[in-house]
Amino acid sequence: MDALKKFFDKKISDTKFKKAGSGRSMATGSQGGSGSHSRQQPNRGPQQRHTPTQDARKAGAAALARFETNTKMTDVNWSMQAIKAQARREMEAEKKAQEQQQHDAQALAGPREVHLEAAPMLAVKGVLFHCPLIGPEVAPYDDIKKHIREFLYSQIEEDAAISACLIIHTCNKNKEKVGVCIETLCKYIDNIVSNPSDEKFRKIRQSNKAYQERIHPIEGTREFLSAAGFAEKDLPFNDTTAKFWVFKNNGSDDFSNLEQLRDALVSAEPLKPQLDHSLAVLLPAHAASHTDLPPEFFNLTLEELKKEHQERTTAFERSQMLMTKVMRERMEIKELRKYRFSLIRVRFPDGLILQSTFGVREKFEEVLTLVRENLVNDWRPFFLNLSGGGRISESEQTLYDLKLVPAVMFNFEWDSSVQDPNLDDSVYLKPETLMLLQDPEH
Repeated sequence: MDALKKFFDKKISDTKFKKAGSGRSMATGSQGGSGSHSRQQPNRGPQQRHTPTQDARKAGAAALARFETNTKMTDVNWSMQAIKAQARREMEAEKKAQEQQQHDAQALAGPREVHLEAAPMLAVKGVLFHCPLIGPEVAPYDDIKKHIREFLYSQIEEDAAISACLIIHTCNKNKEKVGVCIETLCKYIDNIVSNPSDEKFRKIRQSNKAYQERIHPIEGTREFLSAAGFAEKDLPFNDTTAKFWVFKNNGSDDFSNLEQLRDALVSAEPLKPQLDHSLAVLLPAHAASHTDLPPEFFNLTLEELKKEHQERTTAFERSQMLMTKVMRERMEIKELRKYRFSLIRVRFPDGLILQSTFGVREKFEEVLTLVRENLVNDWRPFFLNLSGGGRISESEQTLYDLKLVPAVMFNFEWDSSVQDPNLDDSVYLKPETLMLLQDPEH
């Protein structure tokens, strides 16, 4: 609907990122010496230096020329070189760190312990969300829901009708009751439009059973009725007075605005927090610095996880001996159902790791798209190889269906069938993506 489209277009804002400066690291140096025939002198103070021969001068000049040629460099990105050098150094220690963490994970008891393959390194603090309508802010799910509600109520003075429609759809949890409420509100409007001269359809008694069950408990209905042209009044009812919603008759039979409001109520969609992929660039040592998944990754409560962990610990040895292959596969599917999100990591040949969080129902194609958006040469085909070998061929399947939960590490590889001598195969991520490199100290 045009009204809804204009409302959203007016509120959407873009986020811009500023680039930070880069450091410079320089470390060069050389020294040389040459032995020469000399006679030993008595220890009578400092030895006198002899003037070099013509041949020695020529040899020295040649050596200096070679040194200047080898050390001459132009337009070197020293910050990038430092990052890559540190990544290469840490790659050697990564395997040992992973093995140690797997050993520690088996020794520790707790509901967050992760035994699934390809999930030994989990440096993630939580799952964050955002809502494009209210701005670029990212925060936990409940905080974004709160900000959405505050935003909708702040827009009532500017556009009460559209705001009320969105509040009804967004701020109520029971969708079945919301559906019944919307049907009833539409019935109120249809009765007025179809019977413009009948006064009984212009009044809604608030003590009425249908109103109390269908309308009153739903947040946003008061704002909607007020925006539709109803006003609260005390009217006589059964020898006393009762509160009514009374439609204000302005003497016109033009109900086009009322019909548009009804259509907007039916077509509106709830505003939901959207998962923020929380893109980050990690060094190998930083990637291995944490081992616990945050609680948001799980579908179960903390108490349920503790209970299940105790049961699994008790039956672990027995199940290993008695379970058939089919039973183990069923247990694996049950294990996967615990998770709502998946931590995806892509390790590049230079050692840097691109990390992002996805919902388990998102398709693998969305992972490929995110990686491509952050490549310097985003047109070049590439592969994401599983750390244990193999590639994903079904990009339209979800991460859950592909069992890529709760975490997985891919190894990046350019498609060797596409070659260009003018390209540097050692350059992968865009400069603005590299600015997301996290400080291992924090």
